[in-house]
Amino acid sequence: MTQYLLAVHHSPDAMPPAPEDMQKAFDQVDQFNQELQSAGAWVFGGGLQPPEIATVVRVEGGDTITTDGPFAESKEHLGGFWIISAPDLDAALEWAAKGSAACMGPVEVRPFQDEPAS
Repeated sequence: MTQYLLAVHHSPDAMPPAPEDMQKAFDQVDQFNQELQSAGAWVFGGGLQPPEIATVVRVEGGDTITTDGPFAESKEHLGGFWIISAPDLDAALEWAAKGSAACMGPVEVRPFQDEPAS
């Protein structure tokens, strides 16, 4: 089984959904999470705070530098994610379609790199 990242993207410039639409998305995502767990595909998932409260940490010349805000200037940011276990990309894409319908937004699918043989 391969692990996949299902990443939910949001645009900070988009109008926030109406409260009843947000609640609908929350309820649908809860149901989707339960379906993932029941199917044994769930590894981990969660929503993220907005990018403007992020802190970027980098080490340059042995000095640790921290800066406020997101790492990259972008029209879209990661809003949440699922890590799932699926037999192949087609299965991961099926889960992503369900996740997209649940959260009412786009979901990017990326496989994790294989672990090197030890």
